Amino acid sequence: MNDTRLHAPATLRNREPILAVLHRILPASGLVLELNSGSGEHAVHFAAALPRIQWQPSDIDPGAQASITARTAEAGLENLLPVCGIDATAPVWTVAQAAAVVSINMIHIALWDACLGLLDGAARILPPGDGVLYLYGPFKRHDRHTAPSNEAFDQSLRGRDARWGIRNLETVIAEAAARGLGLQEIIEMPANNLSVVFRKKG
Repeated sequence: MNDTRLHAPATLRNREPILAVLHRILPASGLVLELNSGSGEHAVHFAAALPRIQWQPSDIDPGAQASITARTAEAGLENLLPVCGIDATAPVWTVAQAAAVVSINMIHIALWDACLGLLDGAARILPPGDGVLYLYGPFKRHDRHTAPSNEAFDQSLRGRDARWGIRNLETVIAEAAARGLGLQEIIEMPANNLSVVFRKKG
């Protein structure tokens, strides 16, 4: 039988720093929707560490879905739900309500419309007052790269698809605010990444 599990090396490096933030910002219980779950390694790790949370992985890519399904079966965690396919740009998602939405390393490897769709969807499904949107990845600050390595990464992304690239954080914050998602916190992370936390306004 073919092994459908994918492996993303960065997950081993960033999962503990991300988990430390999630422990602090996520609600004690409820459903957390992870967009663009990729290999599924984050989903397994976070669901195991946060047993009171129902972790809902999702991905639009069939190969990623197969990997997530395999890893979910292997993990055997009751709070790790079967993967669903969500297109961030769709006007309706298969998940209608969630206590939090988590997106790790997505918006720079996607069209800008996917970032806007992520914000639209989070605004639709999060509860007012305490709904959390968590973004992780590299960002520009005031239209400038924060490190030479990020600039090189941005160039490589745009070489693969001119519509991809590291986004300007202030633009993302403004677009989120226009949808009722207020910035709560910006956290410096290893390897020149940021955790950006929004809450849906009440």
